[in-house]
Amino acid sequence: MALFPKTLMAVSAAAVLASLAFFQPAAALDDNQKKEFGDFIKQYLMEHPEVLLDAQAALDKKQEEARLTQANKAVAENKQTIFNAKYDVTLGNPKGDVTVVEFFDYNCGYCRHALSDMDSLLQKDKNIRFVLKEFPILGPDSVAASKVSDAFRKLAPEKYADFHHKLLSSDGRASEDSAIEVATSLGVKEDDIRKEMAASPNSESVKETYQLATDLSLTGTPSYIIGNEAISGAVGVDVIAQKVDNVRACGKTTC
Repeated sequence: MALFPKTLMAVSAAAVLASLAFFQPAAALDDNQKKEFGDFIKQYLMEHPEVLLDAQAALDKKQEEARLTQANKAVAENKQTIFNAKYDVTLGNPKGDVTVVEFFDYNCGYCRHALSDMDSLLQKDKNIRFVLKEFPILGPDSVAASKVSDAFRKLAPEKYADFHHKLLSSDGRASEDSAIEVATSLGVKEDDIRKEMAASPNSESVKETYQLATDLSLTGTPSYIIGNEAISGAVGVDVIAQKVDNVRACGKTTC
């Protein structure tokens, strides 16, 4: 690759700095040499500040690659817990050829926006298995709403999709009271909900999801697992659909 004179000079200067630092440790430099060395570096960076941006971009890329490598390893080691946990709800085709797992919180604004992504995906693709994994991380109200949700799932699993849509798309903050209001509107008695919550709390399932999220380096909601990849953020239906297509084509989200 050809180098322009300015670029060549910059590369040469960097090479000199590197060789000087290698052959002459800081302890071997006298005070004047240290000052000249420091002044040279400062002047070079002032004249070529883009070097700092390049270095930051390279660091970000390296850190992201490390995160993805760790997440991919965690996906491989936790397939049963990710894709077939007994407390999760499956929508779409239960025998679909590709599974999409969504970690969500009922008080997550981005999850509310992503609800239409899930609906669109399931409407257009009849061969997707979509798993909902409750990940209540946005405070005590989220934890309380998830307890009601879990009880509702156990009492009326056939109505859970309606419960999920209604609570996630409702105005205001999701809480125990609002979740029970949604549950009763779908025909499940409040007394039955509270009895189920007391008899069969979901603390173990939430604990397992927290640990799983830590292993996968997931820090927020929504987050998705598709194929071999952990994806953070509301990336949109087009990105999800493309990754699903790639899994079908080559077994990975990136072919």
